[in-house]
Amino acid sequence: MTNSIEDIGLADVTFIIGSNTTEAHPVISMELIKAVKAGRKKLIVADPRNIMISSFAEIVLNQKPGTDVALLNGMMHWILKKKLHNEDFIAERTEGFDEFKKSLAAYSPEKVEKITGVPKEDIKRAAEMFASAPRANIIYAMGITQHTTGTDNVMAVANLAMLTGNIGRPGTGVNPLRGQNNVQGACDMGALPDVYSGYQKVTDDAARRMMEEAWGVPLPAKPGLKVTEMVDAALRGDIKAIYVMGENPVITDSDLNHSIKAFQSLEFLVVQDIFMTETAEFADVVLPSASFAEKEGTFTNTERRVQRIHKAIEPPGEARPDWEIISEVSSALGYKMSYSTVYDISREISKVTPSYRGITPNAIAGAACGIQWPCPEEDHPGTPILHVGKFTRGKGKFMPVHYKPPHESPTKDYPLVLTTGRILTHYHAGSMTRRCPPLEEIAPEALAEFHESDAAAYGIGEGDIVEIATRRGKIEVRATISERANPGVVFVPFHYAETPVNVLTPSALDPVCKIPEFKVSAIKVKAKKRQGQTRKNL
Repeated sequence: MTNSIEDIGLADVTFIIGSNTTEAHPVISMELIKAVKAGRKKLIVADPRNIMISSFAEIVLNQKPGTDVALLNGMMHWILKKKLHNEDFIAERTEGFDEFKKSLAAYSPEKVEKITGVPKEDIKRAAEMFASAPRANIIYAMGITQHTTGTDNVMAVANLAMLTGNIGRPGTGVNPLRGQNNVQGACDMGALPDVYSGYQKVTDDAARRMMEEAWGVPLPAKPGLKVTEMVDAALRGDIKAIYVMGENPVITDSDLNHSIKAFQSLEFLVVQDIFMTETAEFADVVLPSASFAEKEGTFTNTERRVQRIHKAIEPPGEARPDWEIISEVSSALGYKMSYSTVYDISREISKVTPSYRGITPNAIAGAACGIQWPCPEEDHPGTPILHVGKFTRGKGKFMPVHYKPPHESPTKDYPLVLTTGRILTHYHAGSMTRRCPPLEEIAPEALAEFHESDAAAYGIGEGDIVEIATRRGKIEVRATISERANPGVVFVPFHYAETPVNVLTPSALDPVCKIPEFKVSAIKVKAKKRQGQTRKNL
């Protein structure tokens, strides 16, 4: 996030796109809802479903799945036509505007309506409301990124923020909401194949030399494989072993049958987790690790805030903190990691990571609410807002992007679109929440949401068991007829191992970041069993 969670409530208008905020990020959604109820802000929500946060919105845009670039470009086309863009900000703080402006000429509201299904008047109203606000911010999540055009989607979001000058001030900003606990911290620490900690490129000679000196070993100048690329590499035999930590890919990977074959083809699989997950069932070795309540250290949340955690209870059985396990494995492999405590690691992080330079164990111990990076020195208070006065690269660069259809579109044989996501009750692969009896009682099974018109067309009643099939596989799931669904679009959550919806999703990837297209799959459906009424999950 460029801004803080607290800062979200300061915006006059918030544009939510590709984020089911009330269910996936309920704490943040409360900041939004409080501001709306108090009359301090208005919401624009763009989502293929009528999600819970939509009920608080002034304008709701139900775009077809996979048409986000067209929608955003259509809004920007209208902003330019009505001369609502921020000319001073563009002139002083950006480059590439003229080429970008030309790229929007083809995205009239009339044309965008045909692509997205959003009425042209709603596109115009949303554009005018966002651009006219003294302070406007954008919130997005994996509904933007989990597409074959995910990188283009993010570029379009950034273009909209720059076009309207909504960067670098309180109540503005581009705010991606991270989907899992400490995923921001994991990326910050270099858990990506092309960077060291602090997003220092492995191809940068100076950064590589610094890390080589710190670690005392030569390091490769070539980036490694992204997670999704590892699957195909395993099937080819190029990768013989995989070490999985805190993930459950045989539930969460796309084109699941394809991924399971890859894991079965490995010569050696290690899983390090707090539970015996579905992925761990495939493992040759399972290493039991400590949960968040059973270890010391820091987490970095979605607003870049580094927060200290304290051990509340002892780990059960043979479970140990992740850093201890990794250190021992590394030492056994020939590179000795000799940390005495987790705070030795914190000191190393601050030494080799410019954005964490001031986040030392002493500094974090004295910070009641944590510290937001970048924090270049120990007495620095942290940085609540990024890009104040200038961008990291100097001037922000407009990046023209054009609408490309999803990898799959409806056909005669596969006439509907499947989109996947989360529900409020469960979390990710369900490894933790589905072991919690009260939560499991609330939402014991996956429900496929159908619009009433699609249910009628396929003879589907409330609670019926239906078969959903794509070109990759099929599942059976209980149906619910929901006001959240729009015609032609079916939603299924991905938390349930017994209803593995990712059997259906494609392995098609964004060409840049290599993220799969979880949000758009062409499907066909068939009613299987009449079941009568059923309780709807929260």
